[in-house]
Amino acid sequence: MVKNDISARAKEDAPVATAAPTPSSSAAEEFSVEKILDKRTRNGKTEYLLKWKGYNEEDNTWEPEENLDCPDLIAAFEAQFEIAAPSGGEDADKSKRKNIVEDNRPRGFDRGLEPEKIVGATDASGELMFLMMWKDCKEADLVPANQVNARCPEVVISYYEKKIQWFCKTPVIELD
Repeated sequence: MVKNDISARAKEDAPVATAAPTPSSSAAEEFSVEKILDKRTRNGKTEYLLKWKGYNEEDNTWEPEENLDCPDLIAAFEAQFEIAAPSGGEDADKSKRKNIVEDNRPRGFDRGLEPEKIVGATDASGELMFLMMWKDCKEADLVPANQVNARCPEVVISYYEKKIQWFCKTPVIELD
């Protein structure tokens, strides 16, 4: 594994990462991160979209957090999305309690509703989730696919059947 230290090739003030922006680069080479553009989670690991110093936008790459040695840039990127905490003692506590109560509402099958259809799917959390609509309810829920597969496989089949696109080069007419 390549070390995460700053080499003589990189400036001391420039953040570095061991991941290379181009496949032709050697594994020992280090590159300077100019800016963090985005963040995602894949298979439970955090990755950042990096703009590399001296490279074009098309050379931007997603790199796992453990390969990076630019804590200042990561902290600055994360700080953009922090929600300001409410000020004031008791009011702040009430606000926090209210949010916790709202977030603890039953979701998915725990609501006791009958599934109507799946309107979408995502694996953004590292697990396949279906966005489910429920009969006689306008609110949708993200439900783990393994629960949906076990409890209402016909809804899953219907969802995938609608996603299938049938392609034919030319219509075939058979005559006896």
